[in-house]
Amino acid sequence: MTVDPLGLMAEVDRATDRLLRTVAGLSDADLPVPSLLPGWTRGHVLAHIARNADGYVTLLTAAATGKRVPQDVSVAAREADIEADAVRPLADHLADLRGSASRFADAVTVMPASGWRVEVEPSLGPRRPAAMLMWGRLREVEVHHVDLGAGYTAADWPDAFSHRLLHEVVTGYGGRGDAPPLVLSPAEAGHALMIGEADGAPTVSGPAHSLAGWLTGRGDGDGLTIAPSGPLPIPPIWM
Repeated sequence: MTVDPLGLMAEVDRATDRLLRTVAGLSDADLPVPSLLPGWTRGHVLAHIARNADGYVTLLTAAATGKRVPQDVSVAAREADIEADAVRPLADHLADLRGSASRFADAVTVMPASGWRVEVEPSLGPRRPAAMLMWGRLREVEVHHVDLGAGYTAADWPDAFSHRLLHEVVTGYGGRGDAPPLVLSPAEAGHALMIGEADGAPTVSGPAHSLAGWLTGRGDGDGLTIAPSGPLPIPPIWM
């Protein structure tokens, strides 16, 4: 997917502001509550979002300087940091979220135009151009905002984000053998999206945010219809 890295920064800022408003409305007692991610509390999710920003700063800096540096020292070290940070009080989480978001924005600001084409090493997945980190950060904030289970849902995702995420998920599932064949019909679009072979596949219709939320495990399929009539298929685990 082609994205304009600088054009996405405004969306990242708005998504971050929405996240911070939600977090500011929580209390210390809300943080040990289980999130929508199995095994993680809300504190784990918040720590993960902040550490993601710092990991992306590392990658942006590597692209800007031409050095080959991985996002994290190791996956184990990143997980240990999240575990350690998860139990902090709300004020510390808020300060960390704001500080890491600011560092990310600063790294974007000083990135030379040539740096966006440099391939970087994310902790998960193949090397990719640094430009893709902008979409990655937006997706991280929006999806994990829902994972907090604090009132923000897939229905709150902006339309542009919902459509972009839906296209990405469909593309990813297309190369997997565990995804059921589906024809997806977003209400706002004039074309269908296919996962697997369309012949004989059921058609699932509804708002793009409902489709994206359902396919990513961030929604129960509310607002979706299926033809021929029947239960919605169970999508495979996303990411």
